[in-house]
Amino acid sequence: MTGIICIDKPQGMTSFAVCSRLRKIFGEKKVGHAGTLDPLATGVLPVMIGGATKFLSHLPEHDKGYRAEFVLGKTTDTLDITGNLTCEFPVNCSDEQVRYAIESFKGKIMQVPPMYSAVSVGGKRLYELARSGVEVERQSREIEIKKLDMLPKNGDYYVIDVLCSKGTYIRSLIDDIGKKLGTGAVMTSLCRTQACGFSLADCNDLESLFAAKEAGEDMQKYLLPVENVFLQFEKLTVSQAQSIRFKNGGALDAERIKSPIAENAVYRVYSPCGEFLGLGMEENSQLKVKRLLVE
Repeated sequence: MTGIICIDKPQGMTSFAVCSRLRKIFGEKKVGHAGTLDPLATGVLPVMIGGATKFLSHLPEHDKGYRAEFVLGKTTDTLDITGNLTCEFPVNCSDEQVRYAIESFKGKIMQVPPMYSAVSVGGKRLYELARSGVEVERQSREIEIKKLDMLPKNGDYYVIDVLCSKGTYIRSLIDDIGKKLGTGAVMTSLCRTQACGFSLADCNDLESLFAAKEAGEDMQKYLLPVENVFLQFEKLTVSQAQSIRFKNGGALDAERIKSPIAENAVYRVYSPCGEFLGLGMEENSQLKVKRLLVE
């Protein structure tokens, strides 16, 4: 089986554990996820099944959406509620002051990744160093917060909707909001609402998939075509002879392709019968194979 499935990851489960469950459900050894979610987080986890895993390293950059809750008055070593308490603060700010602080982070900003993250420094993951009690200096990186809305509070918890660029840490964003207010802030929940062009509406839950497997359903019907994640790239149909050459890894002469192709552009390449062959990229007046679906 080959395709993509989006899972609404349950809280408390690692992204790796989700893939392990899916290997059993779909009977496929090759399973990989796009964009790790921490155990605390829930929401959209796109997973590649079978031959689709070949495209994991070629996924285009998409904005990601999140809904997060946080509480003021404390900080932890992990920047979320699962960590050890590091400091407590009095909270004297109004909801309007909180709203003002939140809105100040819209746009392009510099962000320092948290110690408890998968970022590598000197060949080691930051979370490995953090668990050993070692804290190192991290380089700040430019990110973009494209949307940042404060929603009605959930009891004592503030709620925000975020649309951001790849590489944004919502824990760090909330920590920075707490620093700006002088009250500290800790993320208490996180749901990814959008990733790789998919939303929560596209997601399946693991228990329903397991029940379908047990009922003897055809599990292929739950998989989306792998090309769905590449819809931002233009579709390019080539001739039958060109299809054969492309599938064998050969480059195609741009002048002989019926449709004009742009310099250095990436395309979804199809045969005349509509079969998705893979991704191609223009280079030196040729369409070269970037990644084939079948090799």
